[in-house]
Amino acid sequence: MATPGDGLNRPMITVSIMLATVIQALDGTIANVALPHMQGSLSASQDQITWVLTSFIVAAAIATPLTGWLCDRFGLKNVFLASVAGFTVASVLCGLSQTLTEIVVARMLQGVFGAALVPLSQATLLDINPREKHGSAMAVWGMGVMIGPILGPTLGGWLTDSYNWRWVFFINVPVGAVAFYGIWRYIRPAAAPRRMRFDLFGFLTLGIAIGALQMLLDRGEQNDWFASTETWVEAILLALSFSWFVAHTWTSGPGKSFFDYRLLANGNYVSGLLFIFIVGLVLFATRALTPTMLQGLMGYPAAVAGLVTAPSGLGTMLAMLLVGRMVGRVDLRLLLGIGFAITAFSLWQMSRYTLVLSQSDIVWPGVIQGLGLGLVFVPLSAATFATLSPAMRADGTAIYSLVRNIGSSIGIALVQTLLVRNTATVHASLTEHVTIANPALTGTTPAALAAVNNEITRQASMIAYVDDFWLMMLLTVAVIPLLLLIRPAPKHAETVIDHAAMD
Repeated sequence: MATPGDGLNRPMITVSIMLATVIQALDGTIANVALPHMQGSLSASQDQITWVLTSFIVAAAIATPLTGWLCDRFGLKNVFLASVAGFTVASVLCGLSQTLTEIVVARMLQGVFGAALVPLSQATLLDINPREKHGSAMAVWGMGVMIGPILGPTLGGWLTDSYNWRWVFFINVPVGAVAFYGIWRYIRPAAAPRRMRFDLFGFLTLGIAIGALQMLLDRGEQNDWFASTETWVEAILLALSFSWFVAHTWTSGPGKSFFDYRLLANGNYVSGLLFIFIVGLVLFATRALTPTMLQGLMGYPAAVAGLVTAPSGLGTMLAMLLVGRMVGRVDLRLLLGIGFAITAFSLWQMSRYTLVLSQSDIVWPGVIQGLGLGLVFVPLSAATFATLSPAMRADGTAIYSLVRNIGSSIGIALVQTLLVRNTATVHASLTEHVTIANPALTGTTPAALAAVNNEITRQASMIAYVDDFWLMMLLTVAVIPLLLLIRPAPKHAETVIDHAAMD
């Protein structure tokens, strides 16, 4: 267990690794608002420019499971330094790109090098803090992870409007440099255990499965799902690759497969994966819905939409600061239950949205949702790793981050698909009686009919958004009884500092 005299400079270690986490989390969303500017600068079509986002997501998803093996082979400090340096250099290459091919390749490099940053920061914070301070440590880590999707669009819009889209990537350079120095200066190098052998077949099959899933989810709606040959190819690749991976892992002996299946023997860890999947799904799906609703249906400028949704981040940070002090004193399941209940309440408020809303009607449900998710995120991280041995944390945190990202991708794909389909269904229902044959519309000009159709489309879209918020609320409520699966954390267990010896 860490002791006051162990020579750890925890504040500097925490600042350094969280700077690395923030730039990785930001880059998942910061480029979104800059896409129209990139499209013109790089002479790309609407379909082509989305690869700037897709390439980063797919590369990061495939590389994330490598984190555990890389730490075992080269040591946590070396992997951390290489990841920060590679991510920062790749950011420079993104900003200097002159063609679509160049920026897509650079974004793939960003994804590969950045994949380890979030799980390594989580593992390091757990390692350098005694068990009774894990709640506070996870509060700091959670704020770093959550700040990306919250501030990314707002910061990206400001940088693009005030300077140039290239500064969306150049902003990473000074932050990455400070993080690199801090990690190099304050983290002691520890000998790499080299207990794991690299399972090439396991990695390839898992990587192909993850890549196929991300491609399917990212491009499915654009390709009209299974009406497209591409979607069928991705689905078949996913099914075959994942089946091979499961069969290979099941038949391999301990330490011989790419995935350490001993993780699945830990009940708290498996329950935590289920809950973080739901959190990722609800959080990012809601984040994806609200800005498009404000801009598309209510005419909000992008900057204003970012400002009225950003306060939800304040709720999250406030909750994390409070709950970090409560972890270890209050039953984690109680905190989680309260957090999920508050999140469900905020989604119920959103399900009552109409086309006539004030800015406060948008801000307060967002703040309440932020409070709920903040109450969930910290105790969930603490409960998930409470009974996991330090030697398995690098693997465990990598899979934890991967599942959260997959939940986010599925959530966004789900709500966008339902939004499009429900809009069409409701529009068809509303227009059944809006025809020239209707006496109320006799003599109406084509222009007036077009205006009526536009208003019906707005109403149908609003109903579809409300349906999505209802779905998110029901999912959140449905997961609450599953909290009984989580066992209370042991009160008097020692935390062994394993692969991250710090100075």
